[in-house]
Amino acid sequence: MGEWRGVELAMPKHKIAELLEQAAKEAQTKELLPAIALPEITLEHPQNPEHGDYASSLPLKMGRAARLEPMAIAEILAGLLPQIEGVEKVSVAAPGFINFFLTSRWLAQQVEEILSAGEDYGNLDLGKGLRVQLEFVSVNPTGPIHVGHGRGAVLGSTLANMLSAAGYTVEKEYYVNDAGSQMDAFYRSLYCRYLQALGKESEMPADGYQGSYPVELAQEIIAETGDAFLTQTPEEAIQELGAIGLDKAIKAIHSDLELLGVSFDTWFSERSLFENSQYEQAMALLRQGGHIEEREGAQWFVSTALGEDKDNVLVRSNGVPTYFASDAAYHYNKFLERGFDRVINIWGADHQGHVSRMKAVIGALGVAPERLGIIISQMVTLRRGENVLRVSKRTGELITLRELVDEVGADACRFFFLSRSADSQMDFDLELAKRESADNPVYYVQYAHARIASIQRFARERNIDCTHGDVAALTTDAELNLIRKMVLFPELIELAARNLEPHHLPYFAQELATAFHSFYKQCRVVSDDEALTWARLKLVNAAQIVLAKALGLMGMTAPEHM
Repeated sequence: MGEWRGVELAMPKHKIAELLEQAAKEAQTKELLPAIALPEITLEHPQNPEHGDYASSLPLKMGRAARLEPMAIAEILAGLLPQIEGVEKVSVAAPGFINFFLTSRWLAQQVEEILSAGEDYGNLDLGKGLRVQLEFVSVNPTGPIHVGHGRGAVLGSTLANMLSAAGYTVEKEYYVNDAGSQMDAFYRSLYCRYLQALGKESEMPADGYQGSYPVELAQEIIAETGDAFLTQTPEEAIQELGAIGLDKAIKAIHSDLELLGVSFDTWFSERSLFENSQYEQAMALLRQGGHIEEREGAQWFVSTALGEDKDNVLVRSNGVPTYFASDAAYHYNKFLERGFDRVINIWGADHQGHVSRMKAVIGALGVAPERLGIIISQMVTLRRGENVLRVSKRTGELITLRELVDEVGADACRFFFLSRSADSQMDFDLELAKRESADNPVYYVQYAHARIASIQRFARERNIDCTHGDVAALTTDAELNLIRKMVLFPELIELAARNLEPHHLPYFAQELATAFHSFYKQCRVVSDDEALTWARLKLVNAAQIVLAKALGLMGMTAPEHM
């Protein structure tokens, strides 16, 4: 269970849950409750503030097994709870909840804790330095990155930030598919377009890439090298042109992702798995375990023996490995050679069927399948108001990530891509993303930060020093509700890291912005009341820390002017 560095009660829900468990065990010892197995003790935040800051449904979960009314269990447990630091009141409510109300004084004191922690506020030691490899995007280097890939890119980079904040050592990786039949087809397509651009007869291969990208790439290479490859044999020219095309494609992908604020620690070559013997070693290990059978000239992974619905081909009858075989070797490299404690892959919706067999094969390699996490990123539909966009106006092909970033900006791209859980299909409204009004959540959240910066500038211009301010002066509902949102931040990081769900961040940012805008309208920060001015400036400074941290984890800017 993670604790925020430096402050024991930064997440009071853990302390409350611990004391609830102790109360339940004490009740069983005193024979007030039967000796049944205790269910998992969780705390929720009631939507109605009249029901407290935290609520436990433990009595409801225990009712049937204990053969007691949940309300009776709630009364017993509440009666055995000791005084909890920061908790003002404990009450029971039908049909069997225990509600906890935080004290105003404890809430106000959290402003000082946030100011003391600064940019580290919310950081946890949940991961205890465990090495996590996060692999995402990994689009074949055969053309520009499209909008759907951009969603996976933002999910991956934000999740990396969240896991790092939760105390994991994270390495971000892009798997470059530079081997296999798809790359061969791309190389031959590029050679065809090269010949055609030089006025030579050439027919596009049946499995060739028909889009505009190989045409543009061929023209770019000709501009740099002329007709130098015409003197070579087709086989030599295909390989050399392919190498140049691959390099240019990877650089273009790198550049497009950079526009979105996405970077990687490692760009891993699929080809290296065959050059450095990891493929042979992984296949040998599978054979030793009796997991490979030869049938009709092909080599099969016997996944039915491991509970799968069907066996899967590793090596085709022509001797060419499948991409499943490459993936097996790649994960052999991740777990058994590089020694990652956990691996998380973010894949597109078309890879859904690949998940269970991937877990089966790493199990066959001797790795616990639960060490592999796979997130499926669903499709993105672009809209301009009511109109669905499917293709680029410029090329008539899929809309590229670069086109989207050019139109709405990186911040809007990141926020909107994060605003739905990865397993949900999403609509991205370009008109809304560009609107400078409160109904655009990106504008709404960033405007809150700009408003905070404006207050801070106003105070600096008047040389107001709030260092000695007493936060105990923060007692109004608007002030305390803002603090209530802020102190949820460590819980948010824990939730996102445990469940691999970065989509909680934009919701938190919107709720925090709403609480701040409400505070701003109801509470004059700089006033004739010097003590209250100091206290409220401290609150504003703490809100800036939390909001900027949330925006930073999402990879967004925290503007000071809008």
